[in-house]
Amino acid sequence: MSANKVPRRRWAFGLVIAVAVVSAVVACATTSRPSSYPQSPQFRDGRFHNVVPRAERSFVDGVRVWADFLFNKSANTRPDRIVPMLKVTREAILDAPDHSVWRLGHSSLLLKLNNKLWLTDPVFSERSSPVQWYGPQRFDAPPIAVDELPPLEGVIISHNHYDHLDHATILALQGRVKHFLAPLGVGATLITWGVPASKVQEFDWWDGTTIEGVRFIATPAQHFSGRGLTDADSTLWSSWVIAGRDFKLFFSGDSGYFDGFKEIGKRYGPFDVAFIETGAYDKRWAYVHMLPDQVLKAFADLNGKWLFPIHNGTFDLAMHAWNDPMEQIADLAGANGLSLSTPMMGERMSLSAPTPGSRWWQQTAQR
Repeated sequence: MSANKVPRRRWAFGLVIAVAVVSAVVACATTSRPSSYPQSPQFRDGRFHNVVPRAERSFVDGVRVWADFLFNKSANTRPDRIVPMLKVTREAILDAPDHSVWRLGHSSLLLKLNNKLWLTDPVFSERSSPVQWYGPQRFDAPPIAVDELPPLEGVIISHNHYDHLDHATILALQGRVKHFLAPLGVGATLITWGVPASKVQEFDWWDGTTIEGVRFIATPAQHFSGRGLTDADSTLWSSWVIAGRDFKLFFSGDSGYFDGFKEIGKRYGPFDVAFIETGAYDKRWAYVHMLPDQVLKAFADLNGKWLFPIHNGTFDLAMHAWNDPMEQIADLAGANGLSLSTPMMGERMSLSAPTPGSRWWQQTAQR
């Protein structure tokens, strides 16, 4: 170790501690206070719980994970080259055929269903963080700016982590969105942020609603929630079934692999397209984020026809190379004869007739 490396690490550690304190203050100021949900089978002892309990992890193991994440990551967790992207315009969205989808980054999908627009887990800020001066930074700007989006029928939220629920984005959108659909407790957070209560609906697992001919059902996931130091698991997390007269879609949100996928597939499958989290994984936290081979198991359990990987290509949130999720899932799908769709960010895909897409993550140009 070089002589100046230790001081630099100490400075970095001090900065991290400072950020944690500021983040906690900001999070507490922008997050609803924990509420009680006695009607929910998932809620007890003041917190929401997964069906399968998490294995206990020692304090030392937790410190080691954070130390590795902060100090021992390789340089290729972020791209050193320009990632291919197609810019999207408001006119192109409005003129596009019905049953279209665009990837806007990470887990943000723009869906055109029955000629109405829906957005999943919208995050348009530069950083996935409580503050915009520190934290995971986007690889590139979104293919369309948030204020250029056409009016939306609704926003669908899976849980309240910063890479799925962004305060600034919600504030920018709320005047142009008719409906916000969220798991229990997350809707209350939106209301504290200024979203009119009349626009917000929140659901327990297996509950849902129908809007403009599309059925939305909050379904189980194996994950957790929290935006500060005092609200751990005080709001629910979920996946979503999105079904119309002639289409069935699945949106995973975040989840580790669990038997719930089989039950979702049994109740609502088969799915024409399954948008499944494939990224930010590590064997040490596979309980809450699936490894690539587990994504294939979940896809099989769901009885999906086309696999559409999400939760990658935008933020540096794990130890693996930035392009590892897409590379691994493409190889696994090819080896198993599965239909995989990998459009680049901003590229439109038809939900009625999905196409494979390209290995865009291999087609980068020098920055």
